[in-house]
Amino acid sequence: MKSQEQKKKVYVAMSGGVDSSVAAALLKKEGFNVVGVFFKPWQPSLSDTRCQKVCDWEKDRQDALAVASVLGIPFKTWDFSKEYKNKVGNYMIETYRQGLTPNPDVMCNKEIKFGLFLKKALAEGADYIATGHYVRKARIGSLSSYKVIKLNPKLDELDELYKLLTGVDKNKDQSYFLWTLTQEQLKYCLFPIGDYTKPDVRKLAKKFKLPTHNKKDSQGVCFIGQLDMAEFLKNYIKPKTGEIRLMSTSDTDGKIVGRHEGAAYYTMGQRHGLNITDGHGPYFVVSKDIKKNIVYVGKEKDLETRKTKTTGFSWINRRGLLKFPLEVEVKVRYRTKKQKAVLYKNGELKFKNPVRAVTSGQSAVFYKGEEMLGGGVIVTH
Repeated sequence: MKSQEQKKKVYVAMSGGVDSSVAAALLKKEGFNVVGVFFKPWQPSLSDTRCQKVCDWEKDRQDALAVASVLGIPFKTWDFSKEYKNKVGNYMIETYRQGLTPNPDVMCNKEIKFGLFLKKALAEGADYIATGHYVRKARIGSLSSYKVIKLNPKLDELDELYKLLTGVDKNKDQSYFLWTLTQEQLKYCLFPIGDYTKPDVRKLAKKFKLPTHNKKDSQGVCFIGQLDMAEFLKNYIKPKTGEIRLMSTSDTDGKIVGRHEGAAYYTMGQRHGLNITDGHGPYFVVSKDIKKNIVYVGKEKDLETRKTKTTGFSWINRRGLLKFPLEVEVKVRYRTKKQKAVLYKNGELKFKNPVRAVTSGQSAVFYKGEEMLGGGVIVTH
């Protein structure tokens, strides 16, 4: 890195995991003035015992503090619990209430890490923020290198544009969760581990003598942890018994094959927890009628679709250069392969091959090779 950059201050979001720990260590090694910051998340008060103690944030904070001590960097704890609840928790619950399946990790990045954290860090004098995401940022060049300069009026103040690339480790790539990032935010973002694989990150953690080098990866919702989502939702969405029916056709509403406690608790493609005993399964959730509180099920083939509708687009760059119809690769879930598709200006997305379990409320994220272009929210399937 350039010598004039090496004395700049960077605030690192330290979650207590190995990835953010190594991100801080790499930046310290490069000569940056590193400050570690831990976010206190929302800890919901859950009545059901199966939902309790899902987020051990105090242990995570101690792990992050221990890493900061080893690295010899200042450490801060910022209480974002209220914002987590208002911006992410409530969004997640209300989206399920509407019968959709939200992506709280996308919202967490948008509102907390690259929203609240970035704003507060810059206000305290930080030059950059950094996270432990497996993703890469690349410099495109000056605005004058584009035929269309007016991508966004605010971008006129920037000297350069950036693009977001997938992480080197394709199994850990997290670009899917960052499609809401803007040029204004990317200008201040660093992703130190994007050029490494997970095994390499583990080795680096051990080399740096970090106490988190063998800590297991976190699972589940970004601010709560791993939990039974249906049991969690019952604390906020009152159970309401309804019918489970076979997929409806033009002339019938489908045979009743079971009962459920609330259509809002189920998501597209779900197989477990259906409690169907007619002996002709396996069955999967293929659609829901929230108003009538009916869950429709079908076979694996019934989950496939060749088109969907998307809305609420956000583009990392080239906002003024996108020409529709746009040939893209798209991911409709985090743990899926990219699929070839064509995106139309009205938001319609047509897949080259049938895609399984396209789910309203989830993110459709668009790619051109290694570059993540942006994304939108799936509104129909």
